[in-house]
Amino acid sequence: MKNLKINNRFTAELPADPELSNEVRQVKNTLFSYVNPAKPSNPKLIHASEDVAALVGISKDEIHSQDFLNIFSGKEILPETQPYAMCYAGHQFGNWAGQLGDGRAINLTEIEHNNQFYTLQLKGAGKTPYSRTADGLAVLRSSIREYLCAEAMYNLGVPTTRSLSLILSGDQVLRDILYNGNPAYEKGAIVCRVAPSFIRFGSFEMLTARNELKNLKQFVEFNIKHYFPEITGEPKEQYLQFFRKVADTTREMILHWQRVGFVHGVMNTDNMSIHGITIDYGPYGWLENYDPNWTPNTTDSQNRRYRFGNQPGVAQWNLFQLANALYPLINEAAPLEKILESFISDFEFDYKEMFLSKLGLFTAADADGELISDLENILQLTETDMTIFFRNLCSVEKTDFAPEAIEKIKYAFYNVDEVSGQILENWTRWFASYLERLKAESLSDEERSQKMNLINPKYVLRNYMAQLAIDAAEKEDYSLIDELYTLLQKPYDEQPEHEKWFAKRPDWARSKVGCSMLSCSS
Repeated sequence: MKNLKINNRFTAELPADPELSNEVRQVKNTLFSYVNPAKPSNPKLIHASEDVAALVGISKDEIHSQDFLNIFSGKEILPETQPYAMCYAGHQFGNWAGQLGDGRAINLTEIEHNNQFYTLQLKGAGKTPYSRTADGLAVLRSSIREYLCAEAMYNLGVPTTRSLSLILSGDQVLRDILYNGNPAYEKGAIVCRVAPSFIRFGSFEMLTARNELKNLKQFVEFNIKHYFPEITGEPKEQYLQFFRKVADTTREMILHWQRVGFVHGVMNTDNMSIHGITIDYGPYGWLENYDPNWTPNTTDSQNRRYRFGNQPGVAQWNLFQLANALYPLINEAAPLEKILESFISDFEFDYKEMFLSKLGLFTAADADGELISDLENILQLTETDMTIFFRNLCSVEKTDFAPEAIEKIKYAFYNVDEVSGQILENWTRWFASYLERLKAESLSDEERSQKMNLINPKYVLRNYMAQLAIDAAEKEDYSLIDELYTLLQKPYDEQPEHEKWFAKRPDWARSKVGCSMLSCSS
């Protein structure tokens, strides 16, 4: 790793835990604890991203070196670095959880490349002081999901962490996948994640909850100095600008989630990034049939707090907790409340514009709101695949009649026979309105189709696809990981050679473990 330029700003400038033991404990008056990764017994590289490697200053040749394998499996530590785990708190499912921290993530170091800074973090690299009752390890199935999803999201244009490498540890890890008292050993694995930082809303919550206001001030100013250098002015104004920046980037991230049908599944405040990037891929999923009430998280199956349609509201709620954490530095509620109130109004404005672009409508009309809400309702009358519907909608032409238009999107229906009677009437009525609206657009059918295909992906990482890759990998066949990785690099392209992945969820995947709902530790 000869080109890695080490620059550990986080550990150099912020208070460290003086206790160097790796015992699980409450860690106070600090932002992090030094901790070394567990040494894997027999690491093996499964996959690595050449793009992410280049991003951080690692050459193509170095990816296949013994040094790369050793460092990104946790077997060896980079010279002049001290790995660490971050201390933070959070609200989980709306309830205060107290100290959480990096329980199965260890930050290797911060590096600088091409005037950009990146934190390299291993997930599944062993116990930390924040592991609570867990072992700090990760299994192959969850690691494959994490590795592929981050890169899929990036190529979809969604703000996200990145994935550098996926490595087998050579060790067995005990997991109870269904939480039914039947644990079994699974293959252990480690993913190296890359981000500007892994700082979360919960980092600020922890400091305020413990009344560590000196550290809070130092931490906020550290974030402004290094991640938001454009912020200037008096201290109080800087803190407000910081909050607004976080709110704005969070809104943009959620907008992209709704655009592509992504459901995070566990939007706790400790899983929210100050950079407005998607972090912590656990029980995520993409909508199969369009269902705003769907959540992929088994823990959330009853209350559905983190369902698709509630993601904007939860984001605002999480920002409210961040505002509470920053309040001691500002001592004024009104300006924070103003930012929070504008979050939803700004989101609704942006959402309408985004949704119209998915429909190929790039001008405004009075009835657009009704057109959108009617479609959202009709999509739920029978199981309708969100990704396929919007992708195939681009083939509808201005000269079509409603029956012709319906024919062009009917592949999106899971049960075509259900689209009859009142349901068919509703679809016919909507398409009649939509076609009239299309005629008011100046773009040609071809031009509109091209623009729509840059907004509506053809391929997303459906849970059943990830599960197929997992099943193969358990048998030491990693070819499907490579195939999906290649496919998801260009999710808006037609890719005729991969047409088989442009398909609805198969029946066998409806209830299969890993394909429907997953646990938070999956």
